[in-house]
Amino acid sequence: MQDTIQFDNAFAEIFQFDNGTEVCECHLMIHASSPSLPFAQQLEAVMGAYERLIDGTLKGSVAVFKRYFLSDAANQADDVIVADVTDCAKSIIQQAPLDGTKIALWAYLMTNVETSVSKSGLYEVRHGGFRHLWNGSAHNMAANSEYQTRLLFNEYNMQLIEEGCTLEANCIRTWFFVNDVDLNYGGVVRARNQFFFTQGLTVNTHFIASTGIGGRQQDPNVLSQMDNYAIAGVRKEQIHYLYASTHLNRTSDYGVSFERGTLVNYRDRRHVFISGTASINNKGEVMYPKDIVRQTRRMWENVEALLAEADCNFNDVAEMVVYLRDTADYAVVRSLFEERFAGKPYVIVHAPVCRPGWLIEMECMAVKAVDLPTMPKF
Repeated sequence: MQDTIQFDNAFAEIFQFDNGTEVCECHLMIHASSPSLPFAQQLEAVMGAYERLIDGTLKGSVAVFKRYFLSDAANQADDVIVADVTDCAKSIIQQAPLDGTKIALWAYLMTNVETSVSKSGLYEVRHGGFRHLWNGSAHNMAANSEYQTRLLFNEYNMQLIEEGCTLEANCIRTWFFVNDVDLNYGGVVRARNQFFFTQGLTVNTHFIASTGIGGRQQDPNVLSQMDNYAIAGVRKEQIHYLYASTHLNRTSDYGVSFERGTLVNYRDRRHVFISGTASINNKGEVMYPKDIVRQTRRMWENVEALLAEADCNFNDVAEMVVYLRDTADYAVVRSLFEERFAGKPYVIVHAPVCRPGWLIEMECMAVKAVDLPTMPKF
């Protein structure tokens, strides 16, 4: 079920998954709706909308993960940290909403789960035999993007070990936000490739679903910020990787190491994580250079092919984040998305993609009811 609810100076797009079991899931995109207001009032409007939903329509839900998209992190991030005291993983990144506002919020919520900060510092969501481990805004101050990314992986690996997990067996999804992506993405790629090799993650085994995209942290010396998600207790047969080889090539063909998508099966539901996906063909070539309309449609086609491999489609998609290199493309892209996805939780932000020829990229999460009695209960 999806819905749009208006509030004072904000509105929320809501996707709810309820298959009659204990755990219902919800994705929210909350947007400020008055661009002329100062940041403090836009933040207040977004936070007020969230609180009203939690006290009303979504009563009983708890936050699992949040991401704040800001127009000027250096001047805004501290205010968000003070305003949001929710005990969940939070990602705060400068990726300006392109509707002219200063802030947008993606929030992922669940019912009937227990949450806490785990012993390793990861945020833990418990239900049944699983512990879902989320983390946001991890960063450090090493000398360059390669060293920063290497340290991020080292620290995350130690956290997973402390939780009885490994990167290879338990990590489902990562996000990397790269300050000046055209300059610093190469260092992120080198560090990830090298670290994955040490952990047994190769083209012959598997990689991890991921997005690597332009984004600035509050401190300009942070060149690589990471968010991540792992599941303690997951079995190998629950996880499958998505390739859509008719439309996309393996990322290792052009020297990077992430999966195009990953699905996780439970007895009653399937979670699908689609990595950052652009206008590309199965030879690794940019499709339709300099044509934002055709790139958008090819991007959709690629995402559809990945979803179809998981026996899903866009109706099952719970949220979408859309990244644009050129702010001047916003009006046409917004028109295309509204024509096809009106009411679906999505946000369009300014964030250059890792290859200059790609004008647009999107990522998404999907959830679908299934009946798989051989799988463990969510």
